[in-house]
Amino acid sequence: MFVSKLPPKPDFEVLAAAAPASADRRTFVLALIGNLICSWSNNESLFIYVLMILLRTDEASAAVVFATLNTTRARLDLIQRLAKIRVTDKALARSLTSLVERFSESTKVRNELNHCMFIFDAAGAITHTQSMRLMETKSSLRFGEIKALDDNRLQEMLRTTSEMTKINHDIWDLLPRLEAHVCGGAQQDLPTKVA
Repeated sequence: MFVSKLPPKPDFEVLAAAAPASADRRTFVLALIGNLICSWSNNESLFIYVLMILLRTDEASAAVVFATLNTTRARLDLIQRLAKIRVTDKALARSLTSLVERFSESTKVRNELNHCMFIFDAAGAITHTQSMRLMETKSSLRFGEIKALDDNRLQEMLRTTSEMTKINHDIWDLLPRLEAHVCGGAQQDLPTKVA
């Protein structure tokens, strides 16, 4: 006899009837997720200007390079490699590396929330997330780690969003320093035209 492996279909009428009672918390959770994703996206987009400086090009060309690389990891790898050949000031290089590392840490939380299924209880409250990633170890392969969306996790989301705000400010502070270092002597590097 065939036994379905599918989870049971939710009772949508019961959920809809119960949803108003959990609306405030659900709205808070969704606002946290939205703020986190918006902050992350703004930060990732600022790396276009880092690329612009490191490539010694214009904004449109940097945006083309940025968009051509289809993963955040690829974009950050390019930035780190370009920095190795363009940034000779060790303190500035450390500042850029630190920003990339901090951004990468926040990316883990963003990815976790952006690539999951949200699990609701009978009252319509979001109680858990189920990862859409494979978790592979030497001896096993698991799909869909389930994590509680409890107060501790909400605090983690608040801390991550706060950190992303700091990262945003720090990128803006770094950009003019990076530009002065990389492009300050750019005119001297250009070959002289022979008439």
